[in-house]
Amino acid sequence: MRPYPSRPARLAVPAAALLLLLGAACPAVAADGDPDRDFTIEDSRITESSGLAASRLHPGVYWTHNDSDDGPYVFAVDSRTGKTVATITMRGVGEPRDVEGISIGPDGDIYVGDIGDNLDGSWSHVWIYRFPEPKVLRDATVTATQYDVKYADGARNAEALMVHPTTGRVYIASKNEDGGGLYEGPAKLTTGAPNTFRRVGEVPWVTDGAFSPDGGSLVLRSYFSARVYDFEDGRLGESRSVAAPFQRQAESVTYTADGSALMFGSEGAGSGVVRVEIEGGAKPSGGGEEKGKPSGSSGSSGSSGSGTPSSGAGDGQDGDGKGSVGLGAVIIVGVGALWFALRRKRGQG
Repeated sequence: MRPYPSRPARLAVPAAALLLLLGAACPAVAADGDPDRDFTIEDSRITESSGLAASRLHPGVYWTHNDSDDGPYVFAVDSRTGKTVATITMRGVGEPRDVEGISIGPDGDIYVGDIGDNLDGSWSHVWIYRFPEPKVLRDATVTATQYDVKYADGARNAEALMVHPTTGRVYIASKNEDGGGLYEGPAKLTTGAPNTFRRVGEVPWVTDGAFSPDGGSLVLRSYFSARVYDFEDGRLGESRSVAAPFQRQAESVTYTADGSALMFGSEGAGSGVVRVEIEGGAKPSGGGEEKGKPSGSSGSSGSSGSGTPSSGAGDGQDGDGKGSVGLGAVIIVGVGALWFALRRKRGQG
């Protein structure tokens, strides 16, 4: 999200300096021809990639979007090359205000969350747009369904939209410097009246999230960390830390379509997407809300087959996944300084 110019200038200078350091120290990796690996988003139009969703129809393709003030556009990016292979223009919706999340449901529809609120809860409602994932990848204009959304406990800022892969129920994670909430939508979204989302769990600061392909795990990320939660009967279970990479502005995450890894994205021109392996490389087998823990779960801490990246896969790494002890030390010191600054700012996406 674009920040509003309300934070003190003395905080902006060190924060900007650290972001430049992270950008220089963590270059994105060029594609090597294999799908679902580290890649760089090459499209010069995509400067604020705020969400990621792995295509269900086109292996190795990821759907993304810009956030504020970009219009009704969604982009399909091929992870083999980093190039945009389709630009979708949504019609039948209003002027998008702050698009922050994207997910694909069990029906094959793409859900786009216009759920950001830079003024931290000043908008009485937000929107979700929905359209079928195109069978052919080419530039097209599609008719999307628009749903009005409100929260049972009042308006709030949010950046994470997740559709459960077996039930189709939509969840939103709100964003607040003191922690947010996980909100559950109605069993079926409807038009013509607001869809009320109700708080069902407590979560930390969240910039994006995604369900594992079997629905048994939910990953939520922030600027500097990520956690995977067991997900059963529509509620959060035990959680464990994820080895998320340091990125310029950590805004997005999704599982690969086969559930073998997590893909972490960042905002910025020429931003990189970093793959983090999941221990065991489990494939989806169905279950999720109905069957509880994901298949392949060993029951031991940090080794859930459908939700836990390999231990240390991203700790102290630069953007290409190669460790650097010296870089790690510099970043740790800088992150501490930036974290205190971020906690004092409001209205920042």
